[in-house]
This record gives sequence, C-alpha cells and structure tokens, in this order.
Amino acid sequence: MTIQLTHALRAWGTPGFNDALKHEVERLDYAQLPLYRALSVGSHVLEGTLNAMVINTSDATGVIHAKVGMFYRSILTGCACADDPTPVNENNEYCVVRFDIDAATGAAEVELLDE
Repeated sequence: MTIQLTHALRAWGTPGFNDALKHEVERLDYAQLPLYRALSVGSHVLEGTLNAMVINTSDATGVIHAKVGMFYRSILTGCACADDPTPVNENNEYCVVRFDIDAATGAAEVELLDE
C-alpha cells in the first residue's frame, strides 16, 4: 500500500526531518501500517496510541529509507459474554518498520521488519 509522506519529504536534509516524519507517521490511518501483523500480545490495535521513534535514515538513488520503531497498545478481546471473566487490559506492543520514501513525490511504501 502506498502512502504519502509529503511533510517529511519537505523536511528531508534538515534537522527537523525526524520530527516531521514522526508526526506524519503518527497521524496515518492505522490501516496503512502493519500494526496488526506485528501484534504479539493483543488481538486488536487501540487507535490513538501510536508513538513513533525514528531509529535511522539514509538515502540512495532517489529513495529515502527510514527505519522507525512503533510503540502502540493493544487489547485482547474476549467473547463479550455477560459472564466472560477476561478483563479488558491494554498491552504494550512494539514493532520496527522501514519506510521507503520516493524523494521526488513523497510516495512511500512501508515494510514490517523482523526485529
């Protein structure tokens, strides 16, 4: 799925790039990110809980590569029966993704990394 990271692209090469990328990623629709595939504890991603951390960046032949840590929360949903003893607890989740951003257009692909 292609996403647009135009604010981050405009900030590329400046000291504000990491902050611009972080803020733009945190505002993406969660369906655009591989958060569900990275769940390790819960079964449902809680929206509004994403905190991104830029780990490193590089560029090569018109593509900006950004490795980003994603901190978010999930819940393990039960059957929702009246006698279901499972409490709804929030769980901490973490994954690492790589954004490959086209340096001309800001179009980006995101890939879940095994880290």
